[in-house]
Amino acid sequence: MVKAVIEDTYAEAFTGIYCRVIVTADDEQTLRKAAEDSTATPSVVIGRTEGGVEKYLTPNETPDKRVGAILQFWGEINPKKTFAESLKKFETELSYRIRQDILVKPFTAVYNALPRSEGKLDMMESVGHCGDGYEWVEKRYGREVIVVPLMVPDFIIERYLGYAKGVMGGNFWIMCTSKQALNEAGAKALKAIHKVYGVVTTFDICSAGSKPETHFPKIGPTTNHLYCPSLKSRLGKESKVPEGVGYIAEIVYDGISLDAVKQATKAGIQAVIDVDGVVRVSTGNYSGKLGEHKIPLKELF
Repeated sequence: MVKAVIEDTYAEAFTGIYCRVIVTADDEQTLRKAAEDSTATPSVVIGRTEGGVEKYLTPNETPDKRVGAILQFWGEINPKKTFAESLKKFETELSYRIRQDILVKPFTAVYNALPRSEGKLDMMESVGHCGDGYEWVEKRYGREVIVVPLMVPDFIIERYLGYAKGVMGGNFWIMCTSKQALNEAGAKALKAIHKVYGVVTTFDICSAGSKPETHFPKIGPTTNHLYCPSLKSRLGKESKVPEGVGYIAEIVYDGISLDAVKQATKAGIQAVIDVDGVVRVSTGNYSGKLGEHKIPLKELF
């Protein structure tokens, strides 16, 4: 078996805003539904908020002694706006995820999991007022929480959720000869990355690498046509798909620091280079157009 070639290139990542929260529920099924629904759409690329499940928790690890999960939610910092404007947009988008995907699940609660934050978001205006003015604040588990009266009843959210800046868009590409190799390598990459503290995968195994330029701006990022195997014969010499490669998957992740994202990159690549049918590992490189952080793949090894 021959190890995959690691290309001499670099990943580009950028600074974003994130919240880290604990979600709890009475049972595993409700918890997983809330966690997965609220982090299901990786949509920062279209100006929304994305997230991921960092880890699941036992009752001994949560404030209210129920099953739980640590989730991260991420938003972009728009260079054309002030940080305050980007933060407000993030808060609004975060509230949609909480209100539409967590609050509506029976007996769920949300607590802050970022004690050393750069700032705090007051959840009263964007989430607490779902109680239509009947919500109230009290102390539970040593935390100041908002109780939102519901029909089940009730939804609990810690009043202040911390936020900080982290690194978004860490990624690498797995170039494979077969479907089986892609699925096996993708699963191994995710398992390895999930062991890195403070990192979440926002797309899992992603089939659609994108590019900065597009013929259809209203859609947003469109397919990276140079790396589409089905276009290889049509593009001829312009195609960048290596000989023998029929499948290319992208693994994307966000982390609480640049070091965490680098660790995730190294762990993920190490997990796939020995998989039979993986011939090359590369990454999305946009000549510095995507982000200010560069992660050279070969330097990690």
